[in-house]
Amino acid sequence: QGQPVESGGALVQPGGSLTLSCAASGSTSRYYAIGWFRQAPGKEREGVSCISVSDGHTYYADSVKGRFTISRDTASNTVLLRMNSLSTEDTGVYSCAFAYNFWAKAWDRAHMYDSWGQGTQVTVSA
Repeated sequence: QGQPVESGGALVQPGGSLTLSCAASGSTSRYYAIGWFRQAPGKEREGVSCISVSDGHTYYADSVKGRFTISRDTASNTVLLRMNSLSTEDTGVYSCAFAYNFWAKAWDRAHMYDSWGQGTQVTVSA
């Protein structure tokens, strides 16, 4: 059971863009879903986005719809999260997680995921 490894976090100005990467030690096809979560200081962890491996369906939190895009690169065994029009509200530690079972209605529930990365810090500040 592999553990995700995140990268790409940085300090960015409001309105800027950033792409996070989630790498797997092997093929991402072994998982049913791969999700991105974030946790801001003093707040609970929230689901940001998820991609279903079987059919490629994507899911987004209302707060990021239209700004964030999740995608899977099978050649490099990575999942990308492209983030545009960033605001200070997007600041937090972003973590990637793998799910061996998937229920679409619970895509944003942390307990559905089996393996978690250490996270990467995203700070949006002027």
